[in-house]
Amino acid sequence: MTERQHRTFEDLVAEGVAVPTEGWDFSWFEGRATEARPSWGYARAAGARLAGATAALDIDTGGGEVFDLALGTAAPHRPRLLAATEGWPSNLRKAGARLGPRGVVVVAAAPDAPLPFADETFDLVLSRHPVRANWTEIARVLQPGGTYFAQHVGPASVYELIEYFLGPQPEAARRGRHPDSERSEAEAAGLEVVDLRAERLRMEFHDIAAVVHFLRKVVWLVPGFTVEAYEPRLRSLHQRIETDGPFVAHSSRHLFDARKAARRP
Repeated sequence: MTERQHRTFEDLVAEGVAVPTEGWDFSWFEGRATEARPSWGYARAAGARLAGATAALDIDTGGGEVFDLALGTAAPHRPRLLAATEGWPSNLRKAGARLGPRGVVVVAAAPDAPLPFADETFDLVLSRHPVRANWTEIARVLQPGGTYFAQHVGPASVYELIEYFLGPQPEAARRGRHPDSERSEAEAAGLEVVDLRAERLRMEFHDIAAVVHFLRKVVWLVPGFTVEAYEPRLRSLHQRIETDGPFVAHSSRHLFDARKAARRP
């Protein structure tokens, strides 16, 4: 048995609670949780798009980790204008510190608010796991011929974990964020969907600390999650992992490549 398997439920939960949740750096999970990655390699592909762009925006950048990685892939050919938005104050500070030295203007923007940029500012708009894709605003800030390139969270993502804590969810909730629905919304906003791919990917949680930290970090999965509120379910899951091995769930991801029509002569 590993040292971690010898630790008590209380010790592991305390560790999961103590880890800071700002930003989208998931390196803490190494060795205690895994998630398969989509085959398209989003950060690398986004970097290739950045290398050919002149003005780029990253929506819902989190702590700027993925945009920073994509910019590193694109170097030395980077857009002259770089901007990013984020709605969570703690993430906004982290993104500013990370992306500011790269020349990125990081601005506050709530997911439901209009983007704080003029019409047709960017020829490339990126986003990895936006809270909600505001297709009308994306189309508005894109230049004619510009591209929206993004990785979205798909339907019923991590539902094995969600339903463990919340019980069976309605079918309508399971179908939320469906790529076919988002395609229709993108087209209604005036975008042509050039490519749309979807994959379902295996996740494993190897201890209860990983579960606690994950639910504290991705707060919309189990709204209002606290250790105190869910202590019996957490303790039962801890015992299950100790006896049967990792808790298995599946994430859902889809890749959008959409284009705004070029202006006619």
